[in-house]
Amino acid sequence: MAAKEYLKLLGIDVSPFAIGVHMALVMKGVNYEYIAEDLSNKSELLVSSNPVHKNVPVLIHSGNPICESLVIVQYVDEFFTGAGVPSILPADPYERAIARFWAAYVDDKFFPAMAGIVLVPTEQKRVQKVKETSAAIELLEEAFTVCSKGKAFFSGDSIGYVDLALGSLLIWIETIRRMCGLEIISASKTPRLAAWAERFGETAAAKKVVPEADQALQYGKKLQAAVSAAATSKSK
Repeated sequence: MAAKEYLKLLGIDVSPFAIGVHMALVMKGVNYEYIAEDLSNKSELLVSSNPVHKNVPVLIHSGNPICESLVIVQYVDEFFTGAGVPSILPADPYERAIARFWAAYVDDKFFPAMAGIVLVPTEQKRVQKVKETSAAIELLEEAFTVCSKGKAFFSGDSIGYVDLALGSLLIWIETIRRMCGLEIISASKTPRLAAWAERFGETAAAKKVVPEADQALQYGKKLQAAVSAAATSKSK
């Protein structure tokens, strides 16, 4: 790889945001070095590359850091172009705006609600997060119907920007099913998204990048235990 195209990706294996960037890079067919981070002992490279949030993912391109998953995916899409290279965002300005809106909705609304099911300290708050998650996924079911126009993915015939945003969360949707017995995407309530999720899991990018659900399950249990311990300590 030419020096100007040298890429490093800082992430953790089960981070949905890092997974989305991984898949974008795989789709573009570019080589990159993946550096696994330990968020309990953050590297100097991570802290200096993302001094605002000090979090993953970070893409370092020829020494220049780009932070935040959706920003990184847009950057990758705009930089790596050419014959035979798939586009992640639509070419049409209106469709690009719609894709950005729904991807942001996944990140800003759906993900926090879903994560809260595992991470909130009380049952009352957990019930509220389940309600928020159910409402959000029903809205995304409607969005899929409109955006896909009857095709396989949000972006049409192949995975695109919104597909990556939501698809990178599927490993955690499965983890929550195992931990809490809650089916966030189901054939009975969200049949279109259920079929989409199966198709997404069979794509080359997903098969290459997404780790085993057991890995996320172990990580989720550690997070839940940490939250429970913090809540117990606070109540004393």
